[in-house]
Amino acid sequence: MILSLTPRNFTDYQLLDSGNFMKLERFGKYITIRPEPQAVWDNGQGMREWEKQAHVKFVPKSSSSGDWVKLREMPDQWSINYQIPNSTTIKFRLGLTSFKHVGVFPEQAVNWDYINKSIQELNVEKPKFLNLFAYTGGASLAAKATGADTSHLDSIKQVVTWARENMELSGLSDIRWIVEDALKYVRREVKRGNKYHGIILDPPAYGHGPDGEKWKLEDNINEMIKGVLQLLDDRKHFLILNAYSLGFSSLILENLVKQNFKPENIENGELYLQDNFDKKLPLGAFVRFIKK
Repeated sequence: MILSLTPRNFTDYQLLDSGNFMKLERFGKYITIRPEPQAVWDNGQGMREWEKQAHVKFVPKSSSSGDWVKLREMPDQWSINYQIPNSTTIKFRLGLTSFKHVGVFPEQAVNWDYINKSIQELNVEKPKFLNLFAYTGGASLAAKATGADTSHLDSIKQVVTWARENMELSGLSDIRWIVEDALKYVRREVKRGNKYHGIILDPPAYGHGPDGEKWKLEDNINEMIKGVLQLLDDRKHFLILNAYSLGFSSLILENLVKQNFKPENIENGELYLQDNFDKKLPLGAFVRFIKK
């Protein structure tokens, strides 16, 4: 089943406009202007109107970094909430980083909802959940809030520290924090014979482990999926594979999962955000399934 999914109930986030390789977004009370390589169309209002609304604008200095220019008064750090349907509220501390990110990928809210729903549907006494390439931990928070024994892995120590702040801000505790190369960790977990009831992985196109290990999506994803297959509980489990890489189709992810898992109820497609001018901004391919 091919789907296009977007968050419906993220009241603290809104994509206001997009176009000319930029996007205008509201995070809580504050409005940002950031680069967006996929917004190849015209924007709905024009940059002059955007700057009248925005609190801050990101100005790139290179392909990987830049500076925030404040247009109106606002703090360097603030927080937002997300209400998981029929469950608890998770919270995120946001901040103006030199890499244009602010600490949350809002389109991932559809995956947080799926994690919450899947853990409940599995009806396992002590569900175990693994979040690979975990960033600031939205999926980890959703799993922990639903009662799962949660392991959170990212290769960047500062990002893991940020995720811990989000856990504490959300009133949660006891997430297992791991600073490690994801592929190395999966290999070791396979050797140890450990099993999980749910796994999400959201790998980047390119990346590095803490000891300089290289990750390239098209080179490493097949081995990663084979390892994840061995980590999932034999009877009950769910998997979410997400990939944000230009030109990486959800059909590629579907082929990888079908070849290794042969699931009966597979879903694949695109995550997107829709702005106030009815333009849909694609933000990653996904595939997911559950075995109950």
